[in-house]
Amino acid sequence: MPTVMMLDTHIAVALYQGRLAGLDRRALAAIDREPLAYSPVVLLELELLHEIGRLKQGAAAIARYLGEQLAVQCANERFADVVAQALPLAYTRDPFDRLIVAHAELLRAPLITLDATLRRHYPRAL
Repeated sequence: MPTVMMLDTHIAVALYQGRLAGLDRRALAAIDREPLAYSPVVLLELELLHEIGRLKQGAAAIARYLGEQLAVQCANERFADVVAQALPLAYTRDPFDRLIVAHAELLRAPLITLDATLRRHYPRAL
């Protein structure tokens, strides 16, 4: 069993907002049972989404809530290692997705995501 389940940005937002519609039973069960974490890249994407008006709260408020209320932690592997893992992931041009998947891959961890491309290419995606 993995030591942690990684969260895509969309899932971090869904947890913050209390809306998990669309996730399958396996993903919901994992959220209830397993330790959860997100890549620091998720924080940057959250902040950019806030800056363009797609999120009302910024990354700090969302991270604080996730940590304090749901015990979701920010993973802390070396960024250089995450980037090295991301280099061959040419199936997406989205740098956030590429780094988020790479971080999960580096940890050999499942990634909870609704993104169809990530689910198709990352075998541990839930």
